[in-house]
Amino acid sequence: MDQIATITDNAQSEIANAENNYALEQLRSKYLGKSSAFNAVFKTLITLEPALRAQVGQEVNNAKELVLNALQQRAQVIEQEKLQQDLAQEALDITLPGRGQSIGHLHPVTQVRYDFEDFFMAMGFSTIEGPEIEDDFHNFTALNIPESHPARAQHDTFYFDNGSLLRTHTSPVQIRAMRELGAPLRIITPGRVYRCDSDATHTPMFHQMEILCVDEGINFANLKWMLQNFLEYFFAEKVTIRLRPSYFPFTEPSAEVDVKRVVNGEERWLEVLGCGMVHPKVLEFGGIDSKKYSGFAFGLGLDRFAMLRYGVNDLRAFFSNDLSFLEQF
Repeated sequence: MDQIATITDNAQSEIANAENNYALEQLRSKYLGKSSAFNAVFKTLITLEPALRAQVGQEVNNAKELVLNALQQRAQVIEQEKLQQDLAQEALDITLPGRGQSIGHLHPVTQVRYDFEDFFMAMGFSTIEGPEIEDDFHNFTALNIPESHPARAQHDTFYFDNGSLLRTHTSPVQIRAMRELGAPLRIITPGRVYRCDSDATHTPMFHQMEILCVDEGINFANLKWMLQNFLEYFFAEKVTIRLRPSYFPFTEPSAEVDVKRVVNGEERWLEVLGCGMVHPKVLEFGGIDSKKYSGFAFGLGLDRFAMLRYGVNDLRAFFSNDLSFLEQF
């Protein structure tokens, strides 16, 4: 009995001084494992008389229970001490002055896009988006772009090995909308487009918005009225515009739109976008009866209009992620 009491006292003393969980596991193995002192006592029970054997055996079990409880209690104390230590190290000093946080804002190109969407939605147009990875039919064929057209060449267009491509304009969305929704139709198609080009006024990825109106009796006068109102909305003043004859495969007749502006004290014409009446073949590719319906379309570069609005001379500034530049907007 004295031996059992001595082992128990030693175990409780060592457990009370254990500093971490690793030390506790070592003591658990020392006093409760297969080679423990308590098991050594168990092995001597066979030499005792039956009555004394039962008494000593019960005492050993009670001692082991005391040691196990001591281990559990010490583990809880160690865990609590560690928690208090962590809390002390991670304490927040609320007397320190706040660092402050700057509030983000929309990118200037996105601001222009949302502004344009508000204008055309007020005119009864809906915003439609489409895939940026396109096929040859929607990007070229359905838009009446011939096989020999330079836009199909690899030096102008990003192609994938399977023949698909990164769309070169948002016009494919117009084809998809016509085939899915039919006529009458009033939509705008903003989004990213891709071409093999890069300089101060061009980037491999840029943003376009195209406007399409298809209905009975749509004519060139409707197109000019819409352009006049849209450009006066953008420049926030009365503007003089002119339409110069041009060529686009998907419109006939086609025109470039110029706006008279004062630049560096000199009055000059500024080209802003292209437009035209939707080519009858394009309507047919879109599943619309070209004898019953007609339509106008015009497309513009959102990046280009952002440059005009904010007086930016280099398109690449919008994509350089220079905070000193972006924070101006």
